[in-house]
Amino acid sequence: MSRRKAREAAFKILFTVDLVQTDANEALLELNQDLSIKEESRKFISNLVLGTLEHRVDIDRQITRFSPDWPLERMPVVDRNLLRMAAYEMLYTGDVHPVVVINEAVELAKIYGDSNSHAFINAILDRIKGA
Repeated sequence: MSRRKAREAAFKILFTVDLVQTDANEALLELNQDLSIKEESRKFISNLVLGTLEHRVDIDRQITRFSPDWPLERMPVVDRNLLRMAAYEMLYTGDVHPVVVINEAVELAKIYGDSNSHAFINAILDRIKGA
């Protein structure tokens, strides 16, 4: 599984957790039982999901700081969770260049978001990167 596919899987879990208030650990348990996904990918997905959720309060502060006209609760669920996941990866992991992380989030926004999502996500993440 490519890192892009792994990010997509992590995003889907975060989206579900946010939308229906499901338990992330249950979703990750199902993921870990899928033997078709390599261990390395499962670890990467788990780290993205659990890390994003662990640091969500601080991440949300950063997002809010750079999007004062769009409170988190008004953002589409897709945008909010792509921003959270990408911000986590940029701010807390340090193993991937921020430009790559932003590009990956923008590409996922083109698939799952509305026609403005990719530009909005790019702008907010670029501000976070520059902070």
